[in-house]
Amino acid sequence: MSKFLTEFKEFAMRGNVMDMAVGVIIGGAFGKIVTSLVNDVIMPLVGLVVGGVDFTNLKWVFAEATEETPEAALMYGQFIQNVVDFLIIAFCIFLMVKGISKLTKKKEEAPAAPAPAPEPSAEEKLLTEIRDLLKNQK
Repeated sequence: MSKFLTEFKEFAMRGNVMDMAVGVIIGGAFGKIVTSLVNDVIMPLVGLVVGGVDFTNLKWVFAEATEETPEAALMYGQFIQNVVDFLIIAFCIFLMVKGISKLTKKKEEAPAAPAPAPEPSAEEKLLTEIRDLLKNQK
């Protein structure tokens, strides 16, 4: 059992797991902010533009409620609200990731100009001349 706990501790303390945990916590808090933005700011404006319609209350009633049975309805308004929430949250996360990647993007260093070739030694010059003379004799 001790080995199991040791392995679990090593797993939990890895950098990737800790980074993921921080990301989940920040993502949850960010999700609340964006949900508030959608519900409290954007959707009232959208509702105003489309004539004061509140999407969350839109439904298609199959059977009216009676004293014995509750109403049977398809609540498509809440689905529309959730889709709009998702699209706005996805767009915000896209902008956040794009901004962070621009901030962390390292400038690509220009490749260094190749160093000039060193001057051949006297022996190399002499050997080159001999090689050229031998080529010309054939």
